Amino acid sequence: MPTSPIGTRIKALREQHGLTQEDLARVFGFKDRQTVSAIESGTRRLTADELLLVVETFPVSLDYFTDPFLLVGEGKFSWRHSGLTDEALRDYEQRAGRWIAAWRHLAPQVGVAPPLLRRSLPLRRSSSYEAAMDAGERFAAEFEIGPTPAQGLARVMEEELGILVLIVDAEPGISGAACRLPEVDVALIARGEVAGRRHFDLAHELFHLLTWRAMPPARSEQATTTGGSRAEQLANNFAGALLMPAAVIKRYGPWSGLDESALVARLNHVADELHVTSSALRWRLVALKELSKSAATSLPEAALRNNGRPSVEMKDGTIQAEKLPPRFSKRFAEVMARAVDKGLISLRRTASLLECPVKGVGDLFAQHGLKLEASLGS
Repeated sequence: MPTSPIGTRIKALREQHGLTQEDLARVFGFKDRQTVSAIESGTRRLTADELLLVVETFPVSLDYFTDPFLLVGEGKFSWRHSGLTDEALRDYEQRAGRWIAAWRHLAPQVGVAPPLLRRSLPLRRSSSYEAAMDAGERFAAEFEIGPTPAQGLARVMEEELGILVLIVDAEPGISGAACRLPEVDVALIARGEVAGRRHFDLAHELFHLLTWRAMPPARSEQATTTGGSRAEQLANNFAGALLMPAAVIKRYGPWSGLDESALVARLNHVADELHVTSSALRWRLVALKELSKSAATSLPEAALRNNGRPSVEMKDGTIQAEKLPPRFSKRFAEVMARAVDKGLISLRRTASLLECPVKGVGDLFAQHGLKLEASLGS
C-alpha cells in the first residue's frame, strides 16, 4: 500500500463532492490551492487538526483515511455488465475494492511480493483484428498453456504474470472486470456465469490488462462476445484465439457442409472439450473462415445455450447448469490464511471481508485445499 493514502483519499473526496482545489483551500483556510495540491500529491502532510476538520466537514469517519482495506481514488476499473445503474456499479466496486485492498496490504507481509515487471501487448486501437488474434495464439503457445488453454489460463495469469484472479459473487448483470493499481493488476470474474463464459471473460480482461497503457478501457462496457467498441472487439478476438487456437479448431473439422443438427451437435461437443461456450466457438469459426456468417447466425440459440445441456433451477430461483467454483482463488485464499495465522487480521474481520460467517472462513479455505491453523473460536 502507498506510504500515505490520505492525499489520494482527500482528492477522491473532493472530486466526489464536485469541489475544486480552491474550494477545498477555503475549507482549510489556506491562502491558495497549491497547498491542497501538495497534500493531494503527497508532498505535504496533513496535520491532525486538518484531518479532523475534513472529518467534521464531510460525511466520513476517520477510518476513511486510515483503513488499509479500502480502495479509494486509486484503482482504475473496467466493468463488463448488462443493465446495471451507475449507483449499483459504484456500490459493487466499493465491495470489490475491499478484497483488492486487503490483498495489496497483506500479501507483502506474508511474503508474496508484487510483480517486478508488467507484461504488455504491442497492440493499439488501430491494430487489426487479425493482429489481436495472432497475439492470442502466440500467448497460448509461448506460455505453453496446453491443448485446452481455458483450463490453464488463470494459473498462468497468477503465477507467470502476477495478475490476481478473483472469482466472485457479483451483482446480477456483471460478467467481470479488470482493475489496475500501481502495484498489481486484478481480474474479477462472476462465478455465477457458466464455465465457458467465465473463461472467455478472463481472457477478455487479460487483454485489457496487457494493453491498458496503450488503450485504457472504458469504465463500463456492455457484456457481449460480438460488437462493442474497437477495444472490446479487439479483446474478443484476442480471447477467442487464445482459448481456441486455430490448430486445435482444425483438428475437429471439417465444419462446413454439415446440416444444422450435426453442426449444433459438433459445436456443443467441441465447446465442452475446450471449456468454452458454443456461441464463442461459433464466432471463432467465422473469424477463421471455417464457417460462414450466415450459417452461424441461422443456428438456433436455444440449441447452443449451456452447450446443449439443460439448466437446473436452484432453491433460490436462480438457474445453474453446473456446480459453481469456490469464491476468490487459491492464491488469494493462501494470503488471507497466512495473514490470519500470523495475527495480521482477525478471523472476525476476515469473515466480514469475505462476507461469510466466522466458521465459514475455514470452509472457504478448505475449498481451495488450505487448512486454517488459527482457532475458529477466536
